[in-house]
Amino acid sequence: MSSLIRLPGLIDIHVHFRDPGQTHKEDFFTGSSAAVAGGVTAVFDMPNNSDHVTTLERLREKELAAENKAVCDYGLYFGTDGKNLDIFAKAALKTAGLKIYLGLTTGRQFISDPKLLERIFVAWPKEKVIVIHGEGDQINLAIEMAAKTGSKLHISHISTKNALEQIIRARKDKLALTCDVTPHHLFLNQEDGQKLGKLAQVKPPLATISDQVFLWQNISEVDCLATDHAPHTLEEKHRKEAFGFPGLETMLPLLLTAVADGKVTVKEIIRLTNEGPRKIFGINQEIDTYVEAESGGKYRIENTNLFTRCGWSPFDGWIVNGKVVKTVIRGQTVFENNKILVPPGFGRKIN
Repeated sequence: MSSLIRLPGLIDIHVHFRDPGQTHKEDFFTGSSAAVAGGVTAVFDMPNNSDHVTTLERLREKELAAENKAVCDYGLYFGTDGKNLDIFAKAALKTAGLKIYLGLTTGRQFISDPKLLERIFVAWPKEKVIVIHGEGDQINLAIEMAAKTGSKLHISHISTKNALEQIIRARKDKLALTCDVTPHHLFLNQEDGQKLGKLAQVKPPLATISDQVFLWQNISEVDCLATDHAPHTLEEKHRKEAFGFPGLETMLPLLLTAVADGKVTVKEIIRLTNEGPRKIFGINQEIDTYVEAESGGKYRIENTNLFTRCGWSPFDGWIVNGKVVKTVIRGQTVFENNKILVPPGFGRKIN
C-alpha cells in the first residue's frame, strides 16, 4: 500500500547539462525539467562543455543560459587547464567550486602533472571546494595535495570498495575531505553492464557486485549522493565512446525502492540528498522547498515519460517503489501531474 511522504528538495551536486555547446543532448531547460520531475530542486553543473569553462567569458555564457532557461535552482563549477590560475579569485566568487579532471572522460581535458596540480590547489581560494574526478592512485594524489595545501577536497563518484577505503583512511588524518556515490553505482553492476552493452559506458565504470555491496554496507561513510547526470543520445551511445547516462528522474524512485528493500532509511535519504550537499557547500535550507512522493506502491520507469532531452534511461522497464508527485521551490509548485508549471528562468543561482 502506498503512502505520501514529504522530503526536503533534493540537491544534486553533479550534473552535465551540455549547455552551451551540445544542446542536442540536453540544455538548462530540459535538464532542470528532468531535475524537478525527479524531486531535485537544485543542481550544480560541471564545466566540461564542448568549450571547457575555463575563462570568465565562457562562464558568463553559461550563466546566461541558466538564467534564461533553468526551472530549478543551480550552481556552476569552474574548470581548469592549468593556464587560468590568475583568474581563480574572480571565478571563485561566481561558482560553487573548482572541478579538476585527473582522468580521461567527456571533454578530454585533464591534469596529469603533479607539480601543476599542486599549483592549482594552492591558487584556488581555500574557502571554496575543489571537486576531483579520479580513480585509484589519482584519488591518493588529490588527497596528498589537499593535506599539503589545506584545501577543501571533494571526491566525485566513488564506485569501489578500494576507493571508499581510501577516503576512510584519509579521514583518520582529519582532512577536510568529502565524497559522493552515484545511484547508478549503487543500483547497477558489471552484470547489468553486460546486458546494457554500450549504454552502460560510464566513468568510473560499473563495478563488481562485491563493490556494490560494500558501498551499501558503508553508506554512512558517504557524504552525499550525486547523479552525475550525463546525457548522450542513443545514437551517440551506440555509435561511439560516450561515457555516462541520465539519472535525475530516477534517483528518488530508486532510493525509495531501497527503503522498501531495507537498504536505507528515509532519514538517510534526507542526509544524502539534502543535508550532505548543503554541509559540503555551505548552502542554506531554502524555505518552502520540498518534494512529495508516493512510497510503497509499484511503478514502472519508462523512457517515454522522461523529460531529459536524450529520452532514455538505463533503468527503463524497472519496477520501483517510489514516484515523484509534486515538487515545490520557494512555495511555488514547479512540477505536478507530470507537468512543468513554471516558465524557463524561474530558477535562481547558488554560489
